[in-house]
Amino acid sequence: MTSAAFSDLDVAHRMADAAREAILPHFRSAGLQSDNKLDEGFDPVTIADRAAELAMRSVLAELRPEDGILGEEFGETNGVSDRTWVLDPIDGTRGFISGTPTWGVLIALGDTDGPFLGIIDQPYIGERFIGTPEGASLTGPLGEQGLRTRKTASLSEATLFTTFPEVGSDAERAAFQRVATQVQLTRYGMDCYAYALLAAGQCDLVVEAGLNAYDIQAPIAVIKAAGGVVTNWQGEPVHEGGQVVAAATADLHAAALALIQKTT
Repeated sequence: MTSAAFSDLDVAHRMADAAREAILPHFRSAGLQSDNKLDEGFDPVTIADRAAELAMRSVLAELRPEDGILGEEFGETNGVSDRTWVLDPIDGTRGFISGTPTWGVLIALGDTDGPFLGIIDQPYIGERFIGTPEGASLTGPLGEQGLRTRKTASLSEATLFTTFPEVGSDAERAAFQRVATQVQLTRYGMDCYAYALLAAGQCDLVVEAGLNAYDIQAPIAVIKAAGGVVTNWQGEPVHEGGQVVAAATADLHAAALALIQKTT
């Protein structure tokens, strides 16, 4: 079959499958080593991160050689089309090296306007959250189902996820706390799995800062396809990364933004 015979979603699934195969032998394995990518602080990378991105890039070299690539571990590869695949082979490497199953493989396809296709894949659990212009869905141990965000409109009824206080400046943490004090429940340290749960109707808000494009593009595509809203803290597009607020509904998004932007 020619590369044209594979839809963009087919290609994304093949990449997610290849990443799973590369990663799972290393998860919870004895003697797994990590390198620190930072001179100050801790940003781990493992053999699994690098192997998974190389596996995904191999799929693209075969099936979408004309498209560009932006990956966390191996940077940017220019294409001749106006489309770019944005890859995070393991979002949540801190969780990965700690043995928690809240990390994931992030795959997005977009153009200058942002992502229009996304996958959040959790290989160990076997869950794959998918967002396309046609809608959002989940395949996993319980089969396949559609995804839809919850209808929560009030902060007092909302569940909030974040990686704070692990990341962000003092001012950003203060802005987050203004939201956290108003919600019903706050949970921490979920990485990309928080965005997947928002799309699945299991939580209502994710508020974070310091993200890169490869951290957020797949979640944007999945959450928007499920009916949610994702912007930066000024209510603008956030596919290039930065400060993120993702919400199940427009009303909830507006309420969270008002608190985040409050200065007095």
